[in-house]
Amino acid sequence: MPAISQLRAWWAQRPPAAGAAVMATGIVSIGLHLTGYENLSRIALALACAAWLALAADFVVRLVWERARWMEEACTPPGLTAVAATTVLGTRMSALGWQEPAEALLALSAVLWPVLLLVVLRHWQRRMPGGVFLVSVATQGLSVLCATLAAAVGPEWLAHTGLVLFWLGIVLYGVAFTHFDVREVVRGLGDHWVAGGALAICALAGAKLIAAHHVNPYLWNDDDSSALRVVTVGLLVLAFASYCVLAVAELGWPRPRYDVRRWATVFPMGMTAVATLSVATAVGVSWLEGPGQVLLWISVAAWLAVAAGAVRVVIMAGTHRSSGSNRPTGPLRSRAPR
Repeated sequence: MPAISQLRAWWAQRPPAAGAAVMATGIVSIGLHLTGYENLSRIALALACAAWLALAADFVVRLVWERARWMEEACTPPGLTAVAATTVLGTRMSALGWQEPAEALLALSAVLWPVLLLVVLRHWQRRMPGGVFLVSVATQGLSVLCATLAAAVGPEWLAHTGLVLFWLGIVLYGVAFTHFDVREVVRGLGDHWVAGGALAICALAGAKLIAAHHVNPYLWNDDDSSALRVVTVGLLVLAFASYCVLAVAELGWPRPRYDVRRWATVFPMGMTAVATLSVATAVGVSWLEGPGQVLLWISVAAWLAVAAGAVRVVIMAGTHRSSGSNRPTGPLRSRAPR
């Protein structure tokens, strides 16, 4: 089956940044669920789960049989997409009422997070691309899932753990910003959007913690609750501002060519939409729902565009391999100068 062999050959070259595809698809699924498009949301969830299973199998294979390559990839910030993607899927499953799978994904991400985070931090450099903010995204992803399960299942320790991770994620964002090369805003190939997406997931984590307090009013005192609301709204404002800056940079310095890092553009777009919708509910600001829905459909359009680009790359790679295999196998004449 040449088509299968071509797909396998293409998959073998997959960079760790491909995990952002799961994150992007999962967050779009959450956004569609929040806006009532349940059938479309479940289709997106099915795609995200299929991609996650494939990436998880590849993760294990490389860990067992290609340890050197696994270590090389784990040292880079995109390696943390393994944690972030897992928490996004867990959050969506919890919204469906599938608490046991969500808890299992929380346990898995909690095991991976400290290992990958420490490895990435040990290999940080100056002037890094936008993937550097994945240290904050992965941490806040855990916070979001902890708060979501605390509201759904009830353990207070989950909410308190989520609160600690929330503040830690904000600190990590500040540290990551000092290592970010701001020139990536005008020349990055997609992952520079994580600079804004990290702020959005910080706001989402705050919204989830506020929602958990609505379920259990004894989680935080009045001062803590008020501070959490102020910080959450402030983070959302910053996420909006960064979204505008990044969008203007895309218009001023267009980069239409497909790159796998474009999935890291879709994820922040979807995350900003989901954060807006969630904050609107958590703090009772209903007028935010309109902008949230607009941002969601922008992210859906971006997802479709990037997915089309990914399919086109696979097809072109298969075509090139097929044409190469049909070339004559006779002796080749050297073109080197005599």
